[in-house]
Amino acid sequence: MTIYDISKKAGVSIATVSRVLNGSENVRPSTRKKVMDVIDKYDYTPNAFARGMGLHSLKTIGILCADSSDLFLAKAVYFLEQELQANGYESLLCCTGYNPDIKKNYLNLILSKKVDSIILVGSHFIGFNEDENQYIKDVSTQVPIMLLNASFDHPNVYSTLCDDYGTMFEAATEMIQSGITDILYLYDSKSYSGLKKLHGFCDAMKEYNIPGFEKLIHFYDGNIEHLNEVADFVARIATKGTSFHGIMTSDDSLAIGSIKYAQKKGIRIPEELSVMGYNNSMLTNCCTPELTSVDNRLETLTHQLVQTLLGVLAGEEMPKKSIFSGKIIKRGTTLF
Repeated sequence: MTIYDISKKAGVSIATVSRVLNGSENVRPSTRKKVMDVIDKYDYTPNAFARGMGLHSLKTIGILCADSSDLFLAKAVYFLEQELQANGYESLLCCTGYNPDIKKNYLNLILSKKVDSIILVGSHFIGFNEDENQYIKDVSTQVPIMLLNASFDHPNVYSTLCDDYGTMFEAATEMIQSGITDILYLYDSKSYSGLKKLHGFCDAMKEYNIPGFEKLIHFYDGNIEHLNEVADFVARIATKGTSFHGIMTSDDSLAIGSIKYAQKKGIRIPEELSVMGYNNSMLTNCCTPELTSVDNRLETLTHQLVQTLLGVLAGEEMPKKSIFSGKIIKRGTTLF
């Protein structure tokens, strides 16, 4: 019997059960009685999950990310740790890699450390079917699961994310309206976030009836940190007779590699080729001209996630999903 089971049997939210367990006066007597009747019937004793909801808290949060060398994930972990420390919480970090079994093992490992909640950083932790997400469901019966830049609808799972679909749709629309319709789209991830960006781009092209745009979509199955290899990848696309005057990417590294391609070929940016990245990372200022990129509001996302987490641990009703729109930061690689 867990607090999750109690909430189901009593027909109330997990947060309401937490308020009853914490002795909060902000619960109607009839509701309190329903919860207490279930607790008495099943002889429930608060376990590690109840501790995470505020009983005997160790003030420790688990953080899992797939790859700490990734610029987006590393910055997200930094912001999260700063926010948690400012609110009196310590954190335990595990870098899981991308293997599903290893991710599951790490999730259970960090749960064994009696953390109050677990934050999953990035969308690689969410699979595409129920079986792939069962490990998250299992752990969510014991502690709140907080997702950064991913969405998963399940009790005691809270999502904070950028609207990657809508933001990429807007970005592609802006490039199309500038007069560029032959846009090469490069992406390197088929994660939840990666596919949202891809669909946003595709729907913008469909909206403007751009013929044959599907041929300009390419998946880069390599290390995006190797910028010269990205440049060679773009060059191979061009040598096959593919014509493009714009490049949009799912990550700034792919955009920087595209700029290196243009420089090697003597193509002027932005006069002959417009380039737009995504994430608005430090790389945007590391090239000439500086890179136009989409700011996915990472600092805002991490702040909101921690505020949601604090509310959940305090037994408050909190939004299950918080979504923010990204913003195009215009610099020298585009004319619009």
